Amino acid sequence: MLGDEEARHLTRVLRLDVGAVVAVFDGRGREFHAVVAAIGKHQVELEVGEPKVPAPEARIAIELLQAVLKGDKMDDVVRDAVMIGVAAIQPVVTARAEVSLATLQRARRRERWERIAIAAAKQCGRAVVPPVREPVDVALLIGAAADATVPESRVMLVEPGASAGATPLSGLDPAAPSQASLLIGPEGGWTSDEVAAAAASWRLVTMGGRTLRADAMATIAVAALFTKWGEL
Repeated sequence: MLGDEEARHLTRVLRLDVGAVVAVFDGRGREFHAVVAAIGKHQVELEVGEPKVPAPEARIAIELLQAVLKGDKMDDVVRDAVMIGVAAIQPVVTARAEVSLATLQRARRRERWERIAIAAAKQCGRAVVPPVREPVDVALLIGAAADATVPESRVMLVEPGASAGATPLSGLDPAAPSQASLLIGPEGGWTSDEVAAAAASWRLVTMGGRTLRADAMATIAVAALFTKWGEL
């Protein structure tokens, strides 16, 4: 049974009728063939059939930790990150993010991003909807990752010259990890304090000498890591 929102999409956007053949998925990796059995005012009944082979998931589970961007730019980041294949999305509030955790909660932005993630999964044929986690403060995020060693798979992108300890992405170990974390900053970049705090627990990495748009950085970086580790 499809609820109101999905029913409207099927009948008013896709303009399907009883007897139409569709594919349905549960967001956790299972997909099925289905047929529209009945259409009501606010819901659609489906007859679910045999399992369907979904689009393959990436071998490398990359969690995107993205500083919240201004306006609707974060919507685009969530959409594109889901389509390129990230495993999870963690919004992060930084010193230059120009938004607070309380503001995000009041605006119910996480719920909006979850809806965007579902739409993006449908668009690209994924049967898995990556979770969009509750936004967190970058200081807590960096502190939680502190340990004695810094794995190659825990990457924080920084601007060229932001830290003497930063290495180019090409210098990462080419051996593919099973999972990785990618931390990306806001439009104004990281503060020197944030970079210094992260240096003990994150691999500081640069991507060339050009300045790229913050809302394009996640897609470019994930694609670069997937290529580096043989996913693409």
